[in-house]
Amino acid sequence: MPKRVDHAERRIEIAEALVRASGRLGLHAVGMRDVAAEAGVSLRLVQYYFESKEKLLLFGLRHVTERFGERVAARVRAAGDEPGPRAVVEALLWAALPTDQESRVFHHLYTAYAVLAVTDETLAAQPFFKDPDSAEATVTGLLTRAATDGLLRNGVDARAEAISLLAMSAGLGTSILVGQRSVESAAEVLSYHLDRIFHAPAGHAQV
Repeated sequence: MPKRVDHAERRIEIAEALVRASGRLGLHAVGMRDVAAEAGVSLRLVQYYFESKEKLLLFGLRHVTERFGERVAARVRAAGDEPGPRAVVEALLWAALPTDQESRVFHHLYTAYAVLAVTDETLAAQPFFKDPDSAEATVTGLLTRAATDGLLRNGVDARAEAISLLAMSAGLGTSILVGQRSVESAAEVLSYHLDRIFHAPAGHAQV
C-alpha cells in the first residue's frame, strides 16, 4: 500500500528549507532549486507544492510569522502563571532579539522580507506586515494596564513608550546581528528603559 503523504507537513518542511537556505544565501538570492537541494527533494516536488517563488515566499513568511508567535508565547509562559505587565513586555521585547541561532535566522529573514516588500507590491499587501501594528497595540495595552495598577511612573505615555520600546528592540536586534553589540549589552539597554518607566519593585533600590 503506498505511503500516505501529509501534504501540510511536506509544505512546512519545504518552508523550513527556505528559512535555512535564506539564512545562508540571503532571501533575495535564494531560488527554488536551492530550496529543493536544502530540503533533499526534487525541484519538481517544490514546484508541485509552490507554483512560483512568489508563492513559496508568501508561505514562508506566514510560517516564519507563526514561529515567532510561538516563540513569544513560550517566553510569556516562562515568565510564570500570572506574569505582570512588565514581565510580559520583557518577554515580547526579548523574543525579537537574536539571542540564539533560531532567532538570528528569524530576525535576518523577517528583515529581508521587509526590505523586499519595499519594491514588491504583493508582499507589501500581505496582512503579516501588519504584525508590528498588532505588537504596538499589545504593548500599549500592557502599559495602560500597568498605569492603571500604579506600576508606571507619573507622566508616562503608554502608546509613545510602546512605539519607542518596539523600535528600540528592533534596532538592538539588528545591532546584535551585525556584531555591533552583545546580547548582554542589549539586555542592559532594555532593562534601563523599562526601569525608567516602571516603578521599582518594593524593596528594590532604583539606581
